[in-house]
Amino acid sequence: MVRFENVGLRYGSGPEVLRDISFALEPGTFHFLTGPTGAGKSSLLKLLTLSERPSRGLITLFGQPMSKTPRAEWPGLRRRIGVVFQDFRLLDHMTVFDNVALPLRIAGYQEKKVKEGVTDLMSWVGLADKMGALPPTLSGGQKQLVAIARAVITSPKLIVADEPTGNIDRAMSMKIMRLFIELNKLGSTVIVATHDMVLVDKLQKPVLEIFEGKLAEASWWMNPDSPDRLGTPRADHPLDAAPLDDNPFA
Repeated sequence: MVRFENVGLRYGSGPEVLRDISFALEPGTFHFLTGPTGAGKSSLLKLLTLSERPSRGLITLFGQPMSKTPRAEWPGLRRRIGVVFQDFRLLDHMTVFDNVALPLRIAGYQEKKVKEGVTDLMSWVGLADKMGALPPTLSGGQKQLVAIARAVITSPKLIVADEPTGNIDRAMSMKIMRLFIELNKLGSTVIVATHDMVLVDKLQKPVLEIFEGKLAEASWWMNPDSPDRLGTPRADHPLDAAPLDDNPFA
């Protein structure tokens, strides 16, 4: 699905902000991306979403070496990537329905299919009663759910989320992460950038850790002091509130 080989990135004539980045993401996997502020997470996400080109090295997406892929084909590849931004980037003058429908309309779907797809998805995430609302009237958690719905409405093969729980409370964070888990179970490859090590520790997914522009070896996040390492549930953790099912908001 994704392969980076000795990738470096610099902006203009400045120093490299990413150095010798190498990793691979298999189809249908779920990874966290962690690291301190300024370590290079945002720059790595820009490369993953084709917002930037590397200064050196090779990036392969969906089996295609990007250095050999004509720029004219990049928009088509971007449509196979669902991006969830930390600041939502919703269009405030458009209803929730129209925000979520936008990728389908850009892709040329018939309006009947647009209505069916958006209605089903908004019902699934628990916001069927908000489709006519404008984004400024929503809570932070509701805005994030709308942003995620917009990102996944076209069933992207790769989902990239930048701090999706950074601006919401713990209960809503649980709902968001359960949604990503369900999308992953449906076949999407998911990478979530986060500072929330409680979620990382709880979910026990592979972690890509970046520090000062370099990537540590991908590993399973295992806190030796965590009860979860021994299989003991933590009743006070929101992700223990309910088992996963076909609808994370049922």
